[in-house]
Amino acid sequence: MNIEELRKENGLVDLFCSLAEIPSPSLKEQAVANYIKAVCDKSNIHCEFDDYNNVYIYIPPTDSSKESVLLSSHMDVIGDDSPVKTYLDDEGLIHAEGRTLGADDKAGVANALYFALFLAKSDLKHGGLEIVFTRDEESGMSGVKHFDTTKLKSKYALVLDSDSLGQFMTSGASYTLVNIEAETFKGGHSGIDISDPTRENAAKVIADVVSELPQGVFYSDPQTHQVITSCNIGGISAGDIAVTNIINQHAKASYSIRSSSREKENELKNMMKTIIDGLNKDYKDTAKITVTFEEHLPPFEKGWDNFVPQIFECAAKAVGVTPEIGSFHAGAETHIYANSYNSRNEKILPFLVGLADVHNMHCKEENVCYKSMIKGQEVLRKFFEDFNK
Repeated sequence: MNIEELRKENGLVDLFCSLAEIPSPSLKEQAVANYIKAVCDKSNIHCEFDDYNNVYIYIPPTDSSKESVLLSSHMDVIGDDSPVKTYLDDEGLIHAEGRTLGADDKAGVANALYFALFLAKSDLKHGGLEIVFTRDEESGMSGVKHFDTTKLKSKYALVLDSDSLGQFMTSGASYTLVNIEAETFKGGHSGIDISDPTRENAAKVIADVVSELPQGVFYSDPQTHQVITSCNIGGISAGDIAVTNIINQHAKASYSIRSSSREKENELKNMMKTIIDGLNKDYKDTAKITVTFEEHLPPFEKGWDNFVPQIFECAAKAVGVTPEIGSFHAGAETHIYANSYNSRNEKILPFLVGLADVHNMHCKEENVCYKSMIKGQEVLRKFFEDFNK
């Protein structure tokens, strides 16, 4: 079977390929947004653009006693705006000829949009469906950051952006950049001033800092052994490696902190500050060490509500998919939703969900298993049906 035959046979695959073949690098998503709106308009589904050209879709409830659900995916992909042509290999994997496919996150967009088309014609009693398709997730998450969540009716959000069918992530790590600088009070010539005790080399100072600070896993879940909080050195800079006759006066080190627990992240930060305070006492007459923390992404902390994870687990099993309930040590749009509120001033409870197997993301070998995408639609429909029982 080739891709044309498969597209004629399956509407979800055809929709995915149509979306994938519209180039949409970050901040150049308007063509795919226009395509989505045209699809919705044809089926009389409410679809609008917000002030940042994110797409908002709404299907009103047929039973006002039930809760609405939010589905969210991002429209932008890694790559440029050159043409995309999809093809099917012998293993049932969809690729793009010579470039990135964009299944991250067109697979999520396709599954959400296809479900909306199904629901609009369904007689299922439900509490409503909201869909947000965002811009610029890959380069800065500016789309979801600009979206006004206070217009949303939903408390529960499924962010369809995981790369494995059946994944259901209930928490995710923050990203905080740590910058450390060491400044010495005096420099000098290593051949003349090396014996002067008032002169310290900043390279030595920063080396002492690095040797004292934690590296790697700081805290993991004692039951699941999943990493909760980690600290990783990015790099060290001090002087010129080819020049050895200078007593360096400036040195830097950078770290990243990732944590799905605000409490453990703060514990790590306090430990780092305590270590640096101690070194500042040791070097009080010769150098000064400073540390700054820049939060680039807040933590997506695990919520207390197990209602949605339990429904997803049962729904996945019911259609023959093995669920993977857990956490991930990276960032996603879940982190922005988790720190936002809906129209009822309820804190949004998001989950990162996988409805397709996407391989080799962000490179020209990227592909998606079409059978997994179809199975993901089954999971989504069963989840929504059970959620509204």
